[in-house]
Amino acid sequence: MDVLTTTEMERADRLTIAAGTPGFALMMSAGQAVAEAAMDLVEEGPIVVVAGRGNNGGDGFVAAAELAARGREVSVILLCERDSLQGDAALAAKGWKYPVLPFNPQALGIGKPALIIDALFGAGLNRPVKGDPLEMIAAINANGAPVLAVDLPSGINGSTGAVMGAAVQATETVTFFRKKPGHLLLPGRMHCGKVRVAEIGIDPQVLDEIKPLTAENAPEAWRWSFPVPRIDGHKYARGHAVVVSGDIASTGAARLAARGALRAGAGLVTVASPRDALAVNAAALTAVMVRAVDNPIQFAELLGDKRLNACVIGPGMGVSARTRDFVHTALSAQRHLVLDADALTSFASAPDRLFEAIKASDGQQVVLTPHEGEFPRLFSDISNKYPGRSKLERVRGAAERSGAVVLLKGADTVVASPDGRATIAANAPPWLATAGAGDVLSGIIAGFLAQGVTAFEAASIGVWMHGEGAGEAGPGLIAEDLTEVLPAVFRRLYDEFGIEY
Repeated sequence: MDVLTTTEMERADRLTIAAGTPGFALMMSAGQAVAEAAMDLVEEGPIVVVAGRGNNGGDGFVAAAELAARGREVSVILLCERDSLQGDAALAAKGWKYPVLPFNPQALGIGKPALIIDALFGAGLNRPVKGDPLEMIAAINANGAPVLAVDLPSGINGSTGAVMGAAVQATETVTFFRKKPGHLLLPGRMHCGKVRVAEIGIDPQVLDEIKPLTAENAPEAWRWSFPVPRIDGHKYARGHAVVVSGDIASTGAARLAARGALRAGAGLVTVASPRDALAVNAAALTAVMVRAVDNPIQFAELLGDKRLNACVIGPGMGVSARTRDFVHTALSAQRHLVLDADALTSFASAPDRLFEAIKASDGQQVVLTPHEGEFPRLFSDISNKYPGRSKLERVRGAAERSGAVVLLKGADTVVASPDGRATIAANAPPWLATAGAGDVLSGIIAGFLAQGVTAFEAASIGVWMHGEGAGEAGPGLIAEDLTEVLPAVFRRLYDEFGIEY
């Protein structure tokens, strides 16, 4: 599940070539993989390959020659002079024994093909598209034919997912060896369509030298950290999570988080409730316990029981000095901790105070779970100083700055650890954007923390299960549905891992 930046992918190519595989052999394999994908997409009809001057265009020429050899009707539009091509791209163009169509801004010449193969730019594009390529991208998108993108839709930055002025809207994308961040981060992911990864002769052992730090958030990335109850286990061995409730008008968020923690596998869950909200919380909860806690002193007394090993603070608590005091109490008690919502905003005026407390809590496993609105309140220096940084870069910077695992929510949720590791999720359906869903996520993460899963893995597992639960529930989802469908997600995961139940 490793994800490679464009720089890392270039290194993988260089290491492979240095080990004895010619670069042209890699290009031949890539072009043949594109041809295979094209054959799968359309069984008949003319195919147009739009090629640029770089190696991406070379892949396009190889694909065109392979498709023609299989009896398909193929034409190539080249956005530069054929004799200006260099290196492997020039060799690939020599393998195309037919004329190429020049680019004509007045009559683009795409016609009405059954398929367009986009081989204009690869994943390494790092400048805005303009001139003839810009017009060609517009023509491709206006054509109406399905589009197969080579490596990445032209116009998408492979490392950030950004649209560099304009980008091809692909039906499917064929990339090579490993995905790039641009396949997973928005808006790039929205341009890719279905992504298939083709092996082209790069030995996976090159990853041992590259040591990539990013992975797609999927079970393969964290399966060995996933907690499985033992047949001889008991509830006390699975941890005890505490969720701090807001006042009587704001109790629902804490209850959602508490049910999330219980469903995720925590052996016990307690809601620490203000006394005036005790009856409301107790009446609405069954398996979750309720304890009267009005102030940080009482909270510290509750945490005097070492069996209470994970906390959620923030949902529905209110932005206040009281919330900050509860956070400091949990940090001082060295509990695994999920800070969300109001717990984050309460430190907006002095984020360094929070970060210093996190770093001072020895062995503390802390997860911060902002959304895009909350992120700049804590990390204004990162957001303002580097406005063009990718989501992946911003979250990595935030994790290093805070000393905590940072989870930046969204359709492409990124989880990053202070040591640089990161996961990017791509399984959240659009109906997950609903009130209370983030509270459930905080609880799920706390449930895994309570079971002894380390913060980075707990956050990554929680994000994946949250997205899968939303997919299981389907359109019309409300936050309460998420905890009810988690058992089905667990069953699928157990089946995938070969765990009997």
